[in-house]
Amino acid sequence: MIDTVAGLRARLTEVRAAAPQSRIALISTIGALHDGHIDLVHRAREVADVVVVSIFVNPLRFATPAEFAAYPRTRREDAELLDSLGVDAVFAPDQSELLPDGSATTRISAGDLGLRYEGRARPSYFDGLLTVEAKLFHLVQPDVAVYGERDRQRIFLVRRMIRDLYFGIEVVTVDTVRGDDGLPVSTRIGLLDAGDRAAAALLPAALDAAAANADRGVDACIAAAQSTLMGEPRIRLEYLSVVDPATFLPVDEGRTGPALALIAASVGGHRFIDNAEIYVG
Repeated sequence: MIDTVAGLRARLTEVRAAAPQSRIALISTIGALHDGHIDLVHRAREVADVVVVSIFVNPLRFATPAEFAAYPRTRREDAELLDSLGVDAVFAPDQSELLPDGSATTRISAGDLGLRYEGRARPSYFDGLLTVEAKLFHLVQPDVAVYGERDRQRIFLVRRMIRDLYFGIEVVTVDTVRGDDGLPVSTRIGLLDAGDRAAAALLPAALDAAAANADRGVDACIAAAQSTLMGEPRIRLEYLSVVDPATFLPVDEGRTGPALALIAASVGGHRFIDNAEIYVG
């Protein structure tokens, strides 16, 4: 693992000197890697010659110091996994290396959209995410950035930042990896007991219901999703929305065409997000 900016720059200089035309892909993570990350590495290898993975538990993304401290750190396991996948460089800096001034660092603003959906629950989340992503883009200068589709709002905002700041990076996305019960693979799934996991599995089921009823309009697909969750006391729904993929703004009743159904909820003290592509009307 490379833990300094100087070390990362030296490694990338070597790579570019050895193969000047090689394409570089970046996968940015906060560690505690799982099967979803393996798919990202495989996809990155398909679209680029060199794969760089960053591991940085970004304190700017967390609502409280306690939440930041509680996030699992699995540095050794992550390093072994990435080594087995043949990743070309793993950048895992300490907080003082990437954020020398801590939270006082210069920041990127996600704007109004950064305060909707995920941003409503975690107002500083997207500003913190984009700030570190911009630093990584500047340091690695990748040709491609690879993301999983579980967090579509993140992908939308990163694409907009790339456009607005002229980074010239292609964004490639990978389908969400799911368990047999439909739940997206994540570090939180393993923390649930059997009852909570069964309840959490209603979230992707609600999205399936939304998709199945989308031909009847936005209100009908939201009502169908809500009906799927009704009566399950373990679920605390935070939001259920249908948005336009081009703007990420809510779709009005009467609109037809492709849309995204978004859901976020807490189960057993753990927070989950998911989404599904649907066609309204």
